Amino acid sequence: MIRSTATMTRLLLETLPSALTRLGIDAVIADSVEPAGALAARHLRLPFITAVTGLPLLREEMVPPPFLGWAYRPDAVGINRNKGGYAVSDLLMRPITGTVSTYARRWGLDPDPKYQWSERLQIAQCPASLDFPRAALPASFRYGSPWRLGELAETLPVEDGRPLIFCSLGSLQGARRALFAAMTSACAAVGARAVVAHGGGLSDSEAASLPGDPLVRAFLPQTQILHQCSAAILHGGFNTVLDALAAGIPIVAVPLAFEQPATAARLVRIGAACTVSPADARRGGLEPALRRLLTIPTYRRVARQFAADIAAGGGVTEAAALVNAALGDQEDLMPTRRRSADEETACAA
Repeated sequence: MIRSTATMTRLLLETLPSALTRLGIDAVIADSVEPAGALAARHLRLPFITAVTGLPLLREEMVPPPFLGWAYRPDAVGINRNKGGYAVSDLLMRPITGTVSTYARRWGLDPDPKYQWSERLQIAQCPASLDFPRAALPASFRYGSPWRLGELAETLPVEDGRPLIFCSLGSLQGARRALFAAMTSACAAVGARAVVAHGGGLSDSEAASLPGDPLVRAFLPQTQILHQCSAAILHGGFNTVLDALAAGIPIVAVPLAFEQPATAARLVRIGAACTVSPADARRGGLEPALRRLLTIPTYRRVARQFAADIAAGGGVTEAAALVNAALGDQEDLMPTRRRSADEETACAA
């Protein structure tokens, strides 16, 4: 994954400058996990905003690396542990950071990763209360609430009154039939019915073979469906986690990769979830975890409080207003500050 990501970053750094110039782009909103957007904007002297769609990636000594499921531990032991984690992470990420450094030097820019972050605005859809405590956030950083478009309402066909449990592994990891089978079996064991959204990862025969009489679809309007459910079993993908919290339902997290273990650690810390490893899930560990969610009211109470906080947030409307304010009335938005295509070609040469 790191190697393929480095290849994508290299492709973007090769093509973005000329594309942005040709299209007459005045400003850039760059995702925090892809450094090419910010670097290309700096190269062209375009103002840019950092969009933090997942967990904030800003490094602090008391916050574990964002791809590890470590608990928050601000003492000396935790800080030393985090330093070791960041050292290993830096080694693993060298294919990406090396690519960025090469192009930064080619363009006469400082390759320091801190310049990947906008000094104008870093806008996150992560609520502040979900993240670990932070002590050194930059002045331009803003927590927020989920950025969503409305979805068409859909009512599930519930015939027997069993509670519904939403089960998803996202759109990239939905081909794990054995894990889905563990989910649907656990739901049936606690007297609930699984609602499975597999993202097109299962064949028709695999979907039909899942035990426990689940409702199975490739895709569902999850912001609508989650409100009809009593709990969710999720891999910890950030968007689905936010949608479940917005619906006020607790989560059994089964983190698989990427930032999912770190998201699960934050959910456990706030009391909205319990975590089961994929191996334990396949060995029957989901049933007791799901029973805890359904019988201990604290989980649902915390999730409902999060739902209230998210509902009170400004969501995508507030985020757009902050972006407009950060970019508005700025001299460096004038097209005359951009290089022409000829200048860009000469610079690249």
